[in-house]
Amino acid sequence: MKYVSTRGQSKKLTFSEAVSEGLAPDGGLYVPEIMPDISGKIRDWEKLDYAGVCFEFLRLFADDIPDEDLRSIVNASYTKFDVPQIAPLKKLESGLYLLELFHGPTLAFKDFALQFLGNLYEYLLSKSSRKINVLGATSGDTGSAAINGLLGKKNVNIFILYPEGRISPLQERQMTCTGADNVFPVAIDGTFDDAQAIVKELFGDNAFKSKWNLSAVNSINLARILAQCVYYVYAWTRLPEPERSNPTFIVPTGNFGNILAGWMAWKMGMPAAGFRVATNQNDILYRLFKTGIYEVSAVKPSYAPSMDIQVASNFERFIYFAEKGDSAKVREIMAGFKANGKWVFDNFKAEGFSASKMDDSEIPQKIKEVYEKYSEVIDPHTACAFKDLSGSGAKVVVSTAHPAKFPALIEKAVGVSPKAESLEILKSKKIVKKLMRASARDVREYIEANAIR
Repeated sequence: MKYVSTRGQSKKLTFSEAVSEGLAPDGGLYVPEIMPDISGKIRDWEKLDYAGVCFEFLRLFADDIPDEDLRSIVNASYTKFDVPQIAPLKKLESGLYLLELFHGPTLAFKDFALQFLGNLYEYLLSKSSRKINVLGATSGDTGSAAINGLLGKKNVNIFILYPEGRISPLQERQMTCTGADNVFPVAIDGTFDDAQAIVKELFGDNAFKSKWNLSAVNSINLARILAQCVYYVYAWTRLPEPERSNPTFIVPTGNFGNILAGWMAWKMGMPAAGFRVATNQNDILYRLFKTGIYEVSAVKPSYAPSMDIQVASNFERFIYFAEKGDSAKVREIMAGFKANGKWVFDNFKAEGFSASKMDDSEIPQKIKEVYEKYSEVIDPHTACAFKDLSGSGAKVVVSTAHPAKFPALIEKAVGVSPKAESLEILKSKKIVKKLMRASARDVREYIEANAIR
């Protein structure tokens, strides 16, 4: 299988090449040239464990990696999860399920893709003499999951940008208390969107990217999205037979990668009624799916900080699919949005999508309601997905982070303080980070001074 850029002006690549490249030279995101059909395979996967489903799914895409090697990479990627199911599907009541994606080493859904990506990088580098410098931006969970996936890996340095003071203290400690020599956390004076813009600018400088062998861990990386498709497929195989025909997946959403993965699995043949985009008060995606207008507004810090995003990186992939692979149209839309911070879609069709939003005033109350009704403690991002669960068919709420990452809010909402041993250990460790202006030039100089060559 080959992979093409959403903007249509870069050459086709193999899976391994697209993973290593990250962002395409033309500024686009890599997508499969042809989406495989899994509708005839998915029922055969219900007898497999999580790693088995992951292998069968990913081998459809990673056809330049021998099956034996791919199976080893996949199996190694799911050894650090604290439950055997890896992604347990918990029934709350008739027709309502909670898909728990926080049982990995950093207690967030990002572990599913970034444990795999870390091992994949290690494998690809072992086949060459290359060294790489991984660059990413995070609004909370991506950075810690990426760092954990690459901790101590040979021939890799990782630079993660995050907005100073705009992520939870424990999220910050997960990135800044590792003690690893190949980890460089950078706290910028700005928002996540500022950090992401710097990352995209540096990746857009092809000479700089080539000189320092930059690679991406954000969900702009193709492997991230494909690995995240797996837990939707796995969840579907765990639903009772009568509820498999039309489940709705409700997904806390900021950067659009998590929900796009589910939507892509649906486009490949996984049955579903649809996908609910659950936003916090930074509601650019909610407004888009309600009005057809994609327009930036100011970022408002919230109780659900990983969703404090206005420019959703993965939305470009959705545009590409929605425009039926018309790369010229994608370039027009993205250029217009970049220039004006706004794009008005003609006859916008949100195929398979609906949307909801939850303000900060509602989040603590929703955490309390869920706790009292189901005896489940949920984090503030997952709380956003419990907005308006009416309608027919099974509902699968995608729970994205462990509540122990947000102890103050949980304590306020339900009077208990959830804990996780890995987080408790971090509280006594020294924070090591680089404070910096939100400047691509400053970040460039920092990478040049600390990159591996």
